[in-house]
Amino acid sequence: MKPPKRYLITSALPYANGPLHLGHIAGAYLPADIYVRYLKLKGEDVAFVCGSDEHGVPITLRARKEGVSPQHIVDKYHEMIKKAFAEFGIAFDIYHRTSDPLHHETASDFFRTMYEKGEFIEKEEEQFFDEQEQQFLADRYIIGTCPKCGYEEAYGDQCEKCGTSLSPKELINPKSKLSGNIPVLKNTKHWYLDLEKYQNEWLEKWIDSHKSDWKSNVYGQCKSWLKAGLQPRAVTRDLDWGVPVPVKGADGKVLYVWFDAPIGYISATKAWAKENGKDWKDYWQSEDSRLIHFIGKDNIVFHCLIFPAMLKAHGDYILPDNVPANEFLNLEGDKLSTSRNWAVWIHEYLQDFPGKQDALRYTICANSPEQKDNDFTWKDFQDRNNNELVAIFGNFVNRAIVLTHKYFNGIIPEVGQLDSFDEEILNKITQNIIGIDLSLENFKFREALRLFMNIARLGNKYLADTEPWKLIKTNENRVKTILYNSMQITAILAGLSEIFLPFTSKKLKDLINLSEIPWKDIKSYKTLLNQGHKINKPSLLFDKIEDEEIEKQIQKLMDSKKANEMENKTVEPVKENIIFDDFVKMDIRVGTILEAERVPKTDKLLKLKIDTGIDQRTVVSGIAVDHKPEDIIGKQVSILMNLEPRKIRGIESQGMILMAEDASGKLDFVVPDEKTTNGSGIK
Repeated sequence: MKPPKRYLITSALPYANGPLHLGHIAGAYLPADIYVRYLKLKGEDVAFVCGSDEHGVPITLRARKEGVSPQHIVDKYHEMIKKAFAEFGIAFDIYHRTSDPLHHETASDFFRTMYEKGEFIEKEEEQFFDEQEQQFLADRYIIGTCPKCGYEEAYGDQCEKCGTSLSPKELINPKSKLSGNIPVLKNTKHWYLDLEKYQNEWLEKWIDSHKSDWKSNVYGQCKSWLKAGLQPRAVTRDLDWGVPVPVKGADGKVLYVWFDAPIGYISATKAWAKENGKDWKDYWQSEDSRLIHFIGKDNIVFHCLIFPAMLKAHGDYILPDNVPANEFLNLEGDKLSTSRNWAVWIHEYLQDFPGKQDALRYTICANSPEQKDNDFTWKDFQDRNNNELVAIFGNFVNRAIVLTHKYFNGIIPEVGQLDSFDEEILNKITQNIIGIDLSLENFKFREALRLFMNIARLGNKYLADTEPWKLIKTNENRVKTILYNSMQITAILAGLSEIFLPFTSKKLKDLINLSEIPWKDIKSYKTLLNQGHKINKPSLLFDKIEDEEIEKQIQKLMDSKKANEMENKTVEPVKENIIFDDFVKMDIRVGTILEAERVPKTDKLLKLKIDTGIDQRTVVSGIAVDHKPEDIIGKQVSILMNLEPRKIRGIESQGMILMAEDASGKLDFVVPDEKTTNGSGIK
């Protein structure tokens, strides 16, 4: 294949309805950033574009929940997301937004061109309508029971529990998310993209042409959709937030977000080109350009089937050459979930771990879910930082620089004759560099990172085996060669770090007093630090992360999980009615706990001795999880006196005390506000 003259790299546009979390970074942004840094290090012409997706139902739902306008929501989260990306080192050439007038113009023109070419099917059909809100309901405005798994909070387009794609009419007992009412079906007109026609004419053949070069998970998902048969897909919606449909008879309708959003790549490129004196058409409409989409697996169908169909139908655009989608990154063994607040938020990480962006970048890349779902744990994060970045990479660099200062005043010494061990180590490093190049070309970022760290391992082995601190007394010339080689390896690491660990790369370049390290010099193993070059004084590249910091993060997750469970815990429904005569039969009185002790071999049971004002009786109660025996002696309780006695763990229990259970499941005593005479009745 002829090498491209230029690259256009896109990352999926994040919804501007909340902050970024770990899963976002692992899916579409860190892999793209690594790849772009690699291309730019090689001197390629690259445009790296992204932006906030500011239309669609998730935005309006968030606005409705917070009682503000959709514009307020997107303004807030666009700035938050843009700032988090920049601080984390995701170096877009432009971070645009779909509420920008340029995007509205671009999306409208795109639709109009396809409309005028007759690429849409126009038809009326019944859709759900909320009579109270006087509004047609987009898919995400409808919830109901999933017909596949029975989950009762499935959306009209997808069940988030089992992952099944749905249509609103498939839901059991659908209801409006706006009013909670049962919607009615009402006719409305929309425009559809004829995917079935494209599949038969060219789309399936085009997908098959990428069988050998696309990732198996991407190709496999595409083939699954194609096997089921593509159907016409609506490109408009009945909403008042989005890009208005630019044709007559489309009042109150906007472009469907999955037609609108990918056009955001085009409008972002236009804005970037205008700012940089470029021609955006060179990147979108020239066969000399290579278009690559970085996405998560939930976006595969849109970027591999729907958007290419749009580009081809429009007629002026190149199609994506590759779509290296990642699978999902889980968190501590559980699926990341914004709704459950089970996430590591990037803006919070940057606050909690200042200056440690590369520690997280390294861990995410090392655990990148390239072919299957993978897991992030805080313990693994700590281990990778302490045992790899600190103990391997940082250790080698620090030793090389410290020894060069100690023996040669920080000046790169002259190199002597290389022996067989020198050549063995340097040859292995060269092979690792070649491997990094090949891995990155094929989007194997975990493999590339492993090879990168292997170079630091080889550096450590080189110093450990040659022992320059021993040789300095007997063979200074040999030490010069060893440290000359060690500093060349350090410079290679500084250059390659720009791809994976940009903040570390800057620190290391400052340490060795070198501002630019070209890829061609790294790959050819050309001398990077010449004899006589002065390096700066050593300082540590990485700091250890202590157990306390990790425990704090784990506790934050646990607290978040508990708070979410409390917030979403449903109150038990009212039991069946009883008659008044049944109620008055219950004799409930105030008593005082005289003695309390745990029932042996149980976790929940306490044996209580209670003064009821009439007698002293034994009650066995399952409150040990929330109440220690020594803390409740002397406490007044409400006791049901005339409950039939029963034996529990061999102890006769003569009543039951009344407890209230809060949302977290904690039990508390139901007692009068003030101390009351034992035996007083509760009516």
